[in-house]
Amino acid sequence: MVFSSIAFLYYFLPAALLLYWAAPRHLKNAALLVVSLFFYFYGEPVYTLLLVFSAVSDYLHSRYIERHRGRKRAGIALASSIAINLGMLGVFKYGGFGLALPVGISFFTFQTMSYTIDVHRGEVKAEKGIVPLAAYVAMFPQLVAGPIVRYKSIAEQLRNRRHGVEGIAAGMGRFVVGLGKKVLLANRFAEFCGAYRAADSPSVLYHWAYAVAFSLQLYFDFSGYSDMAIGLGRIFGFAFPENFNYPYISRSVTEFWRRWHMTLGSWFRDYVYIPLGGNRGGKPRWIRNILAVWLLTGLWHGAAWNFVLWGLYFGVLLVFEKSVGLGWLGRLPLAFRHGYVLLAVLLGFVAFNGEGMQGMVEDLGGLFGGNGLPFFSAEAAYQLRSHSVLFLAGAIGATPLPKRMYLQATGKGTGKRMAAFLEPLAMAALFLAATAYLVDGSFNPFLYFRF
Repeated sequence: MVFSSIAFLYYFLPAALLLYWAAPRHLKNAALLVVSLFFYFYGEPVYTLLLVFSAVSDYLHSRYIERHRGRKRAGIALASSIAINLGMLGVFKYGGFGLALPVGISFFTFQTMSYTIDVHRGEVKAEKGIVPLAAYVAMFPQLVAGPIVRYKSIAEQLRNRRHGVEGIAAGMGRFVVGLGKKVLLANRFAEFCGAYRAADSPSVLYHWAYAVAFSLQLYFDFSGYSDMAIGLGRIFGFAFPENFNYPYISRSVTEFWRRWHMTLGSWFRDYVYIPLGGNRGGKPRWIRNILAVWLLTGLWHGAAWNFVLWGLYFGVLLVFEKSVGLGWLGRLPLAFRHGYVLLAVLLGFVAFNGEGMQGMVEDLGGLFGGNGLPFFSAEAAYQLRSHSVLFLAGAIGATPLPKRMYLQATGKGTGKRMAAFLEPLAMAALFLAATAYLVDGSFNPFLYFRF
């Protein structure tokens, strides 16, 4: 089940909210756990047991770690917990046994690992009851594609969270905006990318249009999911961390990765980069640590060479910028800095989406006229004309401009009073437009479900 589906919007979510709000305060975590397990069971009936096993395993390990804190046994238990989590990830994602990949396994294993590590570090106390921890692990709003929520950031909310009309309204608005991003923008860009893959007359122009379309599809798809997850979290009384902050306005690749999938970046920083030594110990070790993190980031996305090369590509760019490039970039005109970032990101995402190594090489080569491709084709021109409004909307929507204009128009006086009346109507219209598209459209899974 995906958020952008009729089944979720009109059947599951109303039933889940009804059960949750009917439950007394002391049973709300249990109600959330029940609906979350059903949500996962609906799409992954067999692997629901894997999710339950992960929660139980880390509950038992964390209790043992806390009982023996500061002793060797705690370290052994932590190593056991990490080995089990990485073992599950390895078997299903990298084992090559032909097993279907459980949806969300890359996300919930990272969350549970951060929990036991933080318990071992003494940054959080182990949960005494399994229900709150299991509700955290299985929480359906962010279970399958993030953001990666650390236990310590919502530990207090699991015990005592407030539910108010203002938070619910804000959560519903955030959810609808994310739904619009996914259904009205990401899915339309996906159609363009599908037409590119099936093109009879490929050209250099078509390859570049595809590079832009896929980069915008990925952004609106993933940030749209994050918006929906954060919005659902607000409805249930949780404050999830932000995951995107307009990455396409960045002036360096370093800044881009501080704005894109921020919860994954901070996870690798705190649990891999800093424990490896960070930027301490001299430049060679620092370079090694950055490349190691980005190699692992590539592998986190999948066991394929294009992911490995994608990770190393950005690792090398970050090393360059941190070593000699940022000062040089700072002296360039702003347009050139943005152009450099966009070019680097487009090339990276084309490699990321390549169908194996051969597909990656063909897609990248096509950008520069490989295999004797012509620059122009009538098919590419037709597709660009047909989707010109979509590209314009995507380009503007990926910047803070719409939000700034809205805040300026509704920040005070008459504008503020009008917003209180018109905003619910606008959200309702956006929701109905997305619903209409879903009724006529086909299955539209989120891109990050495959990771």
